[in-house]
Amino acid sequence: MRRAPVLALAAALALTLGAPSVRAQANDPAAAQINTFDHALLDVMKRAKALGPKGRYEALRPAIEEAFDLPAMTRFAVGTAWSGLSAEQQATLVKAFTRMTVATYAHNFDGFDGETFSLEKVDTRGPDKLVHSRLRSSGSATELTYRMRQSAGAWKVIDVYYNGAVSSLLGQRSEFATTLASGGAAALAKSLDRRAETLLQGK
Repeated sequence: MRRAPVLALAAALALTLGAPSVRAQANDPAAAQINTFDHALLDVMKRAKALGPKGRYEALRPAIEEAFDLPAMTRFAVGTAWSGLSAEQQATLVKAFTRMTVATYAHNFDGFDGETFSLEKVDTRGPDKLVHSRLRSSGSATELTYRMRQSAGAWKVIDVYYNGAVSSLLGQRSEFATTLASGGAAALAKSLDRRAETLLQGK
């Protein structure tokens, strides 16, 4: 099973096979958001082969849209060029970024082999919360930190850091900037749509 970054989506110190645990953070709303997302992701992983890539996409999209602030993530990934785009261009990019993000999760989480998600701790950093978590799989572990911020009264993911260092959005920003500079918002949207389609074809 592939575990490439995006959006994917998890959690430390697993207690119950296949079930996320929040333990001491059970009452934290940001942790609860990630816990709910982890449950949805595990459910899709367990049904992955029967669902296929497009079935996983349809099953994961509501969970990702609920847990992630995709408009904010699109804005951060585009960077300073965002303010120079029209409202229509911004909406087109949010739609394409959302499709690419969900397709990436559907592509990467394509099976189940006893993986577990569990929560480690939650830190507060100004207006944000950092939900530290870990994904365990076949003796290996990936540390994930979800940066979360309130949006419309709910805590939403605005970035994901892998193994304590790599920001998923910063990795995308330079690539997006190059495409925007050469072809504008339309070219970037088409690039994201093509990538999503390739992922959904299992490539």
